[in-house]
Amino acid sequence: MDTPPFSFLGRPLGPSFRATVVTLAPGATRLYDESEWRDALVLVESGTIDLECRAGGRRRFCSGAVLCFTGLGLRALHNVGAASVVLVAVSRRRPSPGSGADSAAT
Repeated sequence: MDTPPFSFLGRPLGPSFRATVVTLAPGATRLYDESEWRDALVLVESGTIDLECRAGGRRRFCSGAVLCFTGLGLRALHNVGAASVVLVAVSRRRPSPGSGADSAAT
């Protein structure tokens, strides 16, 4: 039973969530900034990416992988393939100041 790969692209997420698309060109490296990825589920939409830890080890993930970068001790993201890597990070929207949203809601 073949099913198409899951994708966040072109899907309505609802008002409580936001999607950020990050593209890495072939051979590109992007230094890890924890604040970019906080509270996000990251889907490898296309391509192959290596995640490099601060200790130097790497793990490779291909299209369709769903990841969470928080707490991994990452140093960098590397596109090791011949095609662009497209990552989609989905996270909760932060209430805007003065919106009256209660951050302690249950």
